[in-house]
Amino acid sequence: MTEATVKKKKKRKTGINTKSKKKTAVARAVIKKGSGKIKINKKTLETVEPKVVRKFIAEPLVLAGELAQEVDINVNTSGGGFMGQAVATRSAIAKALISIRKNDKLKEKFLNYDRLLLVDDPRRKEAKKPLGPSARRKKQKSKR
Repeated sequence: MTEATVKKKKKRKTGINTKSKKKTAVARAVIKKGSGKIKINKKTLETVEPKVVRKFIAEPLVLAGELAQEVDINVNTSGGGFMGQAVATRSAIAKALISIRKNDKLKEKFLNYDRLLLVDDPRRKEAKKPLGPSARRKKQKSKR
């Protein structure tokens, strides 16, 4: 076979994959042994703005303690707004930390702190109905 006929396979990310959702935002995290690097959409966690969102995303890392320094986490987010993506990212990181450690103590710690770290928010946008511009609103009625 010649080199032109042999297709190169894409290099797949190794590690443990987790997924989380919030509204229309989806975050997929890949966790593997490393030195504590956290990347969100190929950017480091320190570059995330505003600062409040950065601290919000880092909550599971603070709760995990030493474990966060032993692993590298890459998160890809898409859809939704910046806050929906932040909630989904935070949840994906927490799920990844639990899947690599397989520790009930850490899981209990996360559940006691905030249940949304491990459980996806099932709320979605309500579908639009007929006879109105949105899901619940109806056309205004004229009295005359």
